[in-house]
Amino acid sequence: MKFLLFASAAYLLGSIPFGLLVGRAVKGIDVRQYGSGNIGATNVFRVVGKKWGIFVFLLDALKGASAILWPALILHQALSAPQMVVLGVTAILGHSFPVWLRFKGGKGVATSLGVFLAIVPGPAFATFLFWMLVFFLTRILSVASLAAAVFFPVVLFFMIRGTEIFRWVFPVGFCLMGFIFFTHRANIRRLLKGDERKLF
Repeated sequence: MKFLLFASAAYLLGSIPFGLLVGRAVKGIDVRQYGSGNIGATNVFRVVGKKWGIFVFLLDALKGASAILWPALILHQALSAPQMVVLGVTAILGHSFPVWLRFKGGKGVATSLGVFLAIVPGPAFATFLFWMLVFFLTRILSVASLAAAVFFPVVLFFMIRGTEIFRWVFPVGFCLMGFIFFTHRANIRRLLKGDERKLF
């Protein structure tokens, strides 16, 4: 019962629409009515401003990490691998399908980063560095995110294969790759047409 409460709280934490809140606080606008219509950091970056986009990215990552870390602090003990994975997945689903916004949320990249930095910091940080490399080479965030989604299971295999956490995180890494491709399906269509915009 206690874990169900933590999972519910992880979903609610993940569902906090920081992009929407920042857009309203800074410019008095609903970011869903501008740009791509998404509440994520990329649209905030374009519509509200660069520093605010970065700020939202950090907040979205922080809520993902917090979904894993705060239950352990409350319980004064480390969570098991499956518990961490369940809480992390729940937080990501909360971000992408928030009940407050009729289940239309962000694409899950920043929140996923925060979740896995809390669970498997080494592979997650390596994936973040790869994401940055692809972004600076292409200046297209969707390309960087899709490439990082493919890279993450690979780096998990090489960095933590044989550990207890691996058998729980590795399948989720593959599912996450599919999920990121799903949430970026409009971006993929634009990439195939050559219409995807560079961030700067």
